[in-house]
Amino acid sequence: MAHADEVEVLHWWTSGGEAAALDVLKKDLESKGVTWKDMPVAGGGGEAAMTALRARVTAGNPPTAVQALGFDITDWAKQGTLGDLNEVATAEGWDNVIPAALQNFSKYDGKWIAAPVNVHSTNWVWINKAALDAAGGKAPETWDEMVVVLDKMKANGITPLAHGGQAWQEATMFDAVVLSMGPDFYKASMIDLDPAALSGDKMVEVFNRMAKLRSYVDDNFSGRDWNLASAMVIEGKGGMQMMGDWAKGEFLKAGKKPGVDFVCIRFPGTQGAVTFNSDQFMMFKVGEDKQKAQLLMASAIENPSFQSAFNVVKGSVPARTDVPNDAFDDCGKKGMADLAEANTKGTLMGSMAHGHAAPAAVKNAVYDVVTRHFNGEMDSAAAAAALAEAVAAAKG
Repeated sequence: MAHADEVEVLHWWTSGGEAAALDVLKKDLESKGVTWKDMPVAGGGGEAAMTALRARVTAGNPPTAVQALGFDITDWAKQGTLGDLNEVATAEGWDNVIPAALQNFSKYDGKWIAAPVNVHSTNWVWINKAALDAAGGKAPETWDEMVVVLDKMKANGITPLAHGGQAWQEATMFDAVVLSMGPDFYKASMIDLDPAALSGDKMVEVFNRMAKLRSYVDDNFSGRDWNLASAMVIEGKGGMQMMGDWAKGEFLKAGKKPGVDFVCIRFPGTQGAVTFNSDQFMMFKVGEDKQKAQLLMASAIENPSFQSAFNVVKGSVPARTDVPNDAFDDCGKKGMADLAEANTKGTLMGSMAHGHAAPAAVKNAVYDVVTRHFNGEMDSAAAAAALAEAVAAAKG
Protein backbone atom coordinates (compact mmCIF):
# COMPACT_ATOMS: atom_id res chain seq x y z
CA MET A 1 0.00 0.00 0.00
CA ALA A 2 1.33 3.43 -0.93
CA HIS A 3 2.30 5.64 2.00
CA ALA A 4 -0.15 8.57 2.22
CA ASP A 5 1.34 12.06 1.91
CA GLU A 6 1.55 13.61 5.36
CA VAL A 7 2.93 16.78 6.90
CA GLU A 8 3.71 17.03 10.59
CA VAL A 9 3.47 20.67 11.66
CA LEU A 10 4.86 22.15 14.88
CA HIS A 11 3.35 25.54 15.78
CA TRP A 12 2.06 27.68 18.66
CA TRP A 13 -1.11 29.03 17.05
CA THR A 14 -3.48 27.64 19.64
CA SER A 15 -5.74 30.63 20.40
CA GLY A 16 -9.19 30.88 18.78
CA GLY A 17 -8.45 33.22 15.88
CA GLU A 18 -5.04 31.72 15.16
CA ALA A 19 -6.34 28.16 15.19
CA ALA A 20 -9.14 29.18 12.82
CA ALA A 21 -6.64 30.82 10.49
CA LEU A 22 -4.43 27.72 10.46
CA ASP A 23 -7.47 25.55 9.74
CA VAL A 24 -7.70 27.27 6.33
CA LEU A 25 -4.29 25.83 5.41
CA LYS A 26 -5.10 22.40 6.85
CA LYS A 27 -8.29 22.08 4.79
CA ASP A 28 -6.53 23.28 1.64
CA LEU A 29 -3.87 20.56 2.00
CA GLU A 30 -6.44 17.87 2.80
CA SER A 31 -8.20 18.76 -0.47
CA LYS A 32 -4.89 17.93 -2.22
CA GLY A 33 -4.64 14.55 -0.48
CA VAL A 34 -2.12 15.64 2.15
CA THR A 35 -2.83 14.53 5.73
CA TRP A 36 -2.09 17.12 8.43
CA LYS A 37 -0.56 15.86 11.67
CA ASP A 38 -0.87 18.67 14.20
CA MET A 39 1.82 19.28 16.82
CA PRO A 40 0.63 22.35 18.77
CA VAL A 41 2.86 23.67 21.56
CA ALA A 42 1.13 26.46 23.50
CA GLY A 43 2.99 29.61 24.49
CA GLY A 44 2.76 32.91 22.62
CA GLY A 45 6.40 33.60 21.81
CA GLY A 46 7.25 30.06 20.76
CA GLU A 47 9.97 29.37 23.36
CA ALA A 48 8.29 26.10 24.39
CA ALA A 49 7.96 25.12 20.72
CA MET A 50 11.71 25.62 20.15
CA THR A 51 12.52 23.40 23.16
CA ALA A 52 10.26 20.64 21.83
CA LEU A 53 11.83 21.04 18.39
CA ARG A 54 15.43 20.70 19.63
CA ALA A 55 14.60 17.34 21.19
CA ARG A 56 13.08 16.08 17.90
CA VAL A 57 16.00 17.25 15.74
CA THR A 58 18.57 15.80 18.16
CA ALA A 59 16.75 12.47 17.93
CA GLY A 60 17.04 12.63 14.11
CA ASN A 61 13.28 12.86 13.63
CA PRO A 62 12.37 16.48 12.75
CA PRO A 63 8.79 17.53 11.90
CA THR A 64 8.06 18.48 8.27
CA ALA A 65 7.42 22.14 9.00
CA VAL A 66 7.87 24.38 12.01
CA GLN A 67 6.51 27.86 12.73
CA ALA A 68 9.48 30.13 13.41
CA LEU A 69 10.55 33.76 13.59
CA GLY A 70 13.49 35.75 12.31
CA PHE A 71 16.90 34.78 13.59
CA ASP A 72 15.62 31.41 14.88
CA ILE A 73 15.29 30.39 11.22
CA THR A 74 18.81 31.60 10.45
CA ASP A 75 20.18 29.64 13.44
CA TRP A 76 18.62 26.37 12.22
CA ALA A 77 19.82 27.05 8.67
CA LYS A 78 23.40 27.47 9.90
CA GLN A 79 23.18 24.01 11.46
CA GLY A 80 22.38 22.53 8.05
CA THR A 81 19.09 21.01 9.20
CA LEU A 82 16.70 22.78 6.80
CA GLY A 83 15.34 21.55 3.48
CA ASP A 84 15.38 23.11 0.03
CA LEU A 85 12.26 24.77 -1.38
CA ASN A 86 13.90 26.19 -4.51
CA GLU A 87 11.97 23.88 -6.85
CA VAL A 88 8.59 25.34 -5.86
CA ALA A 89 9.91 28.87 -5.17
CA THR A 90 11.43 29.11 -8.65
CA ALA A 91 8.38 27.62 -10.40
CA GLU A 92 6.07 30.07 -8.64
CA GLY A 93 8.33 33.16 -8.82
CA TRP A 94 8.53 33.85 -5.08
CA ASP A 95 11.56 36.10 -5.62
CA ASN A 96 9.40 38.66 -7.43
CA VAL A 97 6.53 38.93 -4.92
CA ILE A 98 8.00 38.33 -1.44
CA PRO A 99 9.66 41.48 -0.05
CA ALA A 100 13.47 41.36 0.05
CA ALA A 101 13.50 42.11 3.81
CA LEU A 102 11.54 38.86 4.39
CA GLN A 103 13.76 36.91 2.01
CA ASN A 104 16.69 37.67 4.34
CA PHE A 105 15.11 35.12 6.70
CA SER A 106 13.37 32.84 4.16
CA LYS A 107 16.59 32.11 2.27
CA TYR A 108 20.03 30.93 3.29
CA ASP A 109 23.01 30.43 1.00
CA GLY A 110 20.77 31.13 -2.01
CA LYS A 111 18.25 28.44 -1.03
CA TRP A 112 14.64 29.00 0.03
CA ILE A 113 14.33 27.25 3.39
CA ALA A 114 11.11 28.76 4.74
CA ALA A 115 7.72 29.94 3.48
CA PRO A 116 6.53 33.24 5.02
CA VAL A 117 2.88 33.26 6.08
CA ASN A 118 2.36 36.89 7.00
CA VAL A 119 3.83 40.25 7.88
CA HIS A 120 2.96 41.81 11.22
CA SER A 121 4.05 45.40 11.51
CA THR A 122 4.85 46.95 14.84
CA ASN A 123 4.85 50.76 14.41
CA TRP A 124 1.08 51.25 14.83
CA VAL A 125 -0.95 53.38 17.21
CA TRP A 126 -4.54 52.31 18.01
CA ILE A 127 -6.73 55.20 19.17
CA ASN A 128 -10.23 55.21 20.66
CA LYS A 129 -12.24 57.36 18.21
CA ALA A 130 -14.50 58.96 20.84
CA ALA A 131 -11.47 59.81 22.99
CA LEU A 132 -9.72 61.32 19.95
CA ASP A 133 -12.81 63.36 19.05
CA ALA A 134 -12.93 64.67 22.63
CA ALA A 135 -9.26 65.65 22.29
CA GLY A 136 -9.73 67.70 19.13
CA GLY A 137 -10.46 65.01 16.56
CA LYS A 138 -7.24 65.15 14.53
CA ALA A 139 -5.03 62.08 14.46
CA PRO A 140 -1.47 63.21 15.31
CA GLU A 141 1.08 63.22 12.49
CA THR A 142 4.10 64.51 14.41
CA TRP A 143 5.58 63.97 17.85
CA ASP A 144 4.49 67.44 19.01
CA GLU A 145 0.93 66.84 17.81
CA MET A 146 0.87 63.53 19.67
CA VAL A 147 1.95 65.18 22.93
CA VAL A 148 -0.91 67.70 22.52
CA VAL A 149 -3.46 64.88 22.02
CA LEU A 150 -2.10 62.89 24.99
CA ASP A 151 -2.24 66.01 27.20
CA LYS A 152 -5.87 66.64 26.20
CA MET A 153 -6.78 63.00 26.92
CA LYS A 154 -5.16 63.35 30.36
CA ALA A 155 -7.17 66.54 31.00
CA ASN A 156 -10.32 64.65 29.95
CA GLY A 157 -9.76 62.20 32.81
CA ILE A 158 -8.77 58.99 30.99
CA THR A 159 -5.46 57.13 30.88
CA PRO A 160 -3.88 58.67 27.76
CA LEU A 161 -1.56 55.74 27.00
CA ALA A 162 -2.75 52.17 27.66
CA HIS A 163 0.38 50.10 28.19
CA GLY A 164 1.39 46.82 29.78
CA GLY A 165 4.64 46.90 31.72
CA GLN A 166 6.46 43.98 30.13
CA ALA A 167 9.91 44.28 28.55
CA TRP A 168 8.76 43.36 25.03
CA GLN A 169 5.94 45.92 25.18
CA GLU A 170 8.32 48.72 26.19
CA ALA A 171 10.67 47.57 23.42
CA THR A 172 7.81 47.69 20.87
CA MET A 173 7.23 51.33 21.78
CA PHE A 174 10.99 51.99 21.72
CA ASP A 175 11.24 50.55 18.17
CA ALA A 176 8.66 53.08 16.97
CA VAL A 177 10.33 56.03 18.72
CA VAL A 178 13.72 55.07 17.20
CA LEU A 179 12.11 54.76 13.75
CA SER A 180 10.47 58.18 14.16
CA MET A 181 14.00 59.67 14.17
CA GLY A 182 14.31 58.45 10.57
CA PRO A 183 14.74 55.07 8.80
CA ASP A 184 18.49 55.70 8.39
CA PHE A 185 18.88 56.14 12.13
CA TYR A 186 16.83 53.01 12.80
CA LYS A 187 19.04 51.01 10.44
CA ALA A 188 22.28 52.41 11.89
CA SER A 189 21.29 51.78 15.52
CA MET A 190 19.02 48.71 15.53
CA ILE A 191 20.29 46.70 12.53
CA ASP A 192 23.91 47.77 11.96
CA LEU A 193 24.37 48.26 15.76
CA ASP A 194 26.62 51.26 15.15
CA PRO A 195 28.06 52.37 18.55
CA ALA A 196 27.90 56.07 17.60
CA ALA A 197 24.19 55.81 16.74
CA LEU A 198 23.46 53.78 19.87
CA SER A 199 25.10 56.25 22.24
CA GLY A 200 24.67 59.62 20.48
CA ASP A 201 22.41 62.66 20.91
CA LYS A 202 19.58 61.17 18.82
CA MET A 203 19.42 58.14 21.10
CA VAL A 204 19.34 60.41 24.17
CA GLU A 205 16.33 62.14 22.55
CA VAL A 206 14.71 58.72 21.96
CA PHE A 207 15.01 58.01 25.69
CA ASN A 208 13.68 61.51 26.52
CA ARG A 209 10.60 60.71 24.45
CA MET A 210 10.21 57.31 26.13
CA ALA A 211 10.27 59.10 29.51
CA LYS A 212 7.60 61.50 28.22
CA LEU A 213 5.41 58.57 27.11
CA ARG A 214 5.92 56.99 30.54
CA SER A 215 4.21 60.04 32.07
CA TYR A 216 0.93 59.14 30.29
CA VAL A 217 0.71 55.58 31.63
CA ASP A 218 -1.53 54.65 34.61
CA ASP A 219 -0.16 53.46 37.95
CA ASN A 220 -1.30 49.83 37.49
CA PHE A 221 0.59 49.17 34.26
CA SER A 222 3.21 46.80 35.68
CA GLY A 223 2.91 43.24 34.31
CA ARG A 224 -0.34 43.95 32.42
CA ASP A 225 -0.77 41.78 29.30
CA TRP A 226 -0.95 43.60 25.96
CA ASN A 227 -4.54 42.51 25.24
CA LEU A 228 -5.71 44.04 28.52
CA ALA A 229 -4.14 47.33 27.44
CA SER A 230 -6.08 46.97 24.14
CA ALA A 231 -9.26 46.40 26.18
CA MET A 232 -8.69 49.73 27.98
CA VAL A 233 -8.71 51.53 24.60
CA ILE A 234 -11.70 49.51 23.36
CA GLU A 235 -13.69 50.45 26.48
CA GLY A 236 -12.63 54.12 26.36
CA LYS A 237 -10.72 53.92 29.66
CA GLY A 238 -7.51 54.42 27.70
CA GLY A 239 -6.93 56.85 24.83
CA MET A 240 -4.36 55.01 22.70
CA GLN A 241 -2.06 52.00 22.55
CA MET A 242 1.25 51.61 20.73
CA MET A 243 1.27 48.00 19.62
CA GLY A 244 1.67 45.71 16.60
CA ASP A 245 -1.26 44.92 14.31
CA TRP A 246 -2.21 41.80 16.30
CA ALA A 247 -3.98 44.35 18.54
CA LYS A 248 -6.49 44.93 15.74
CA GLY A 249 -7.85 41.44 16.31
CA GLU A 250 -8.92 42.49 19.81
CA PHE A 251 -10.86 45.49 18.46
CA LEU A 252 -12.55 43.38 15.77
CA LYS A 253 -13.42 40.62 18.26
CA ALA A 254 -15.13 43.28 20.39
CA GLY A 255 -17.25 44.25 17.37
CA LYS A 256 -15.44 47.55 16.77
CA LYS A 257 -15.00 49.06 13.31
CA PRO A 258 -11.95 50.94 11.99
CA GLY A 259 -12.73 54.61 11.34
CA VAL A 260 -15.92 54.39 13.40
CA ASP A 261 -14.88 53.12 16.84
CA PHE A 262 -11.12 53.21 16.54
CA VAL A 263 -8.42 54.81 14.40
CA CYS A 264 -5.22 53.13 13.20
CA ILE A 265 -2.21 55.30 12.38
CA ARG A 266 1.52 54.80 12.00
CA PHE A 267 3.47 56.10 14.98
CA PRO A 268 3.93 59.84 14.21
CA GLY A 269 7.16 60.39 12.30
CA THR A 270 7.30 56.83 10.93
CA GLN A 271 4.92 57.32 7.99
CA GLY A 272 6.35 55.61 4.90
CA ALA A 273 8.45 53.16 6.92
CA VAL A 274 7.51 49.81 8.45
CA THR A 275 9.12 47.67 11.15
CA PHE A 276 8.00 44.07 10.85
CA ASN A 277 8.05 40.58 12.15
CA SER A 278 7.00 37.65 9.99
CA ASP A 279 5.75 34.20 10.91
CA GLN A 280 7.27 31.62 8.61
CA PHE A 281 7.17 27.86 8.28
CA MET A 282 10.74 26.60 8.06
CA MET A 283 11.02 23.25 6.34
CA PHE A 284 13.33 20.58 7.71
CA LYS A 285 15.31 18.03 5.73
CA VAL A 286 12.98 15.04 5.41
CA GLY A 287 13.15 11.69 3.61
CA GLU A 288 12.23 11.50 -0.07
CA ASP A 289 8.88 9.96 0.84
CA LYS A 290 7.90 13.21 2.62
CA GLN A 291 9.33 15.77 0.21
CA LYS A 292 6.35 15.93 -2.13
CA ALA A 293 3.96 16.76 0.74
CA GLN A 294 6.44 19.34 2.06
CA LEU A 295 6.61 21.15 -1.31
CA LEU A 296 2.81 21.01 -1.60
CA MET A 297 2.56 22.65 1.81
CA ALA A 298 5.06 25.38 0.86
CA SER A 299 3.09 26.07 -2.31
CA ALA A 300 -0.22 26.16 -0.40
CA ILE A 301 1.22 28.71 2.08
CA GLU A 302 2.22 31.11 -0.70
CA ASN A 303 -1.07 30.70 -2.59
CA PRO A 304 -2.59 34.22 -2.80
CA SER A 305 -6.05 33.00 -1.79
CA PHE A 306 -4.64 31.37 1.37
CA GLN A 307 -2.55 34.49 2.09
CA SER A 308 -5.71 36.59 1.92
CA ALA A 309 -7.94 34.22 3.94
CA PHE A 310 -5.33 33.66 6.67
CA ASN A 311 -4.29 37.28 7.14
CA VAL A 312 -7.84 38.63 7.22
CA VAL A 313 -8.36 36.41 10.28
CA LYS A 314 -4.92 37.01 11.86
CA GLY A 315 -4.86 40.83 11.61
CA SER A 316 -1.55 40.75 9.72
CA VAL A 317 -1.01 41.38 6.00
CA PRO A 318 0.08 38.94 3.27
CA ALA A 319 3.75 38.03 2.89
CA ARG A 320 3.55 38.73 -0.82
CA THR A 321 2.83 42.10 -2.39
CA ASP A 322 0.51 40.93 -5.20
CA VAL A 323 -2.45 39.72 -3.10
CA PRO A 324 -5.71 41.63 -3.72
CA ASN A 325 -6.86 43.72 -0.74
CA ASP A 326 -10.65 43.33 -1.32
CA ALA A 327 -11.27 41.12 1.75
CA PHE A 328 -9.37 43.41 4.15
CA ASP A 329 -10.77 46.21 6.34
CA ASP A 330 -9.46 49.77 6.15
CA CYS A 331 -6.59 49.16 8.57
CA GLY A 332 -5.62 46.02 6.64
CA LYS A 333 -5.71 47.91 3.33
CA LYS A 334 -3.52 50.63 4.89
CA GLY A 335 -1.14 47.94 6.19
CA MET A 336 -0.82 46.41 2.72
CA ALA A 337 -0.25 49.78 1.03
CA ASP A 338 2.33 50.78 3.66
CA LEU A 339 4.18 47.47 3.22
CA ALA A 340 4.33 47.83 -0.57
CA GLU A 341 5.54 51.45 -0.24
CA ALA A 342 8.22 50.57 2.35
CA ASN A 343 9.35 47.59 0.26
CA THR A 344 9.81 49.87 -2.78
CA LYS A 345 11.57 52.63 -0.81
CA GLY A 346 13.87 50.30 1.13
CA THR A 347 12.28 51.36 4.45
CA LEU A 348 10.90 47.92 5.38
CA MET A 349 13.03 46.86 8.35
CA GLY A 350 13.03 44.08 10.91
CA SER A 351 11.68 44.95 14.35
CA MET A 352 14.30 44.87 17.12
CA ALA A 353 11.62 44.20 19.73
CA HIS A 354 10.36 41.18 17.82
CA GLY A 355 13.62 39.48 16.93
CA HIS A 356 13.99 40.61 13.33
CA ALA A 357 16.73 43.26 13.62
CA ALA A 358 19.43 41.49 15.64
CA PRO A 359 19.99 38.07 17.25
CA ALA A 360 18.42 37.18 20.62
CA ALA A 361 21.40 38.14 22.81
CA VAL A 362 21.38 41.70 21.44
CA LYS A 363 17.57 41.94 21.63
CA ASN A 364 17.61 40.91 25.30
CA ALA A 365 20.34 43.47 26.07
CA VAL A 366 18.18 46.21 24.50
CA TYR A 367 15.10 45.02 26.46
CA ASP A 368 17.04 45.30 29.71
CA VAL A 369 18.22 48.88 29.21
CA VAL A 370 14.89 50.13 27.79
CA THR A 371 12.90 48.71 30.72
CA ARG A 372 15.33 49.97 33.37
CA HIS A 373 15.08 53.47 31.90
CA PHE A 374 11.28 53.24 31.54
CA ASN A 375 11.03 52.32 35.22
CA GLY A 376 13.08 55.37 36.22
CA GLU A 377 16.29 53.58 37.18
CA MET A 378 18.47 55.84 35.00
CA ASP A 379 18.25 59.09 33.08
CA SER A 380 18.26 59.36 29.28
CA ALA A 381 21.97 60.16 28.85
CA ALA A 382 22.94 57.22 31.09
CA ALA A 383 20.50 54.97 29.18
CA ALA A 384 22.05 55.79 25.79
CA ALA A 385 25.54 55.07 27.15
CA ALA A 386 24.32 51.84 28.77
CA LEU A 387 22.61 50.79 25.54
CA ALA A 388 25.82 51.05 23.49
CA GLU A 389 27.75 49.11 26.17
CA ALA A 390 25.12 46.38 26.53
CA VAL A 391 24.89 45.85 22.76
CA ALA A 392 28.68 45.69 22.41
CA ALA A 393 28.86 43.08 25.18
CA ALA A 394 26.00 41.03 23.68
CA LYS A 395 27.63 41.02 20.22
CA GLY A 396 30.62 39.35 21.89
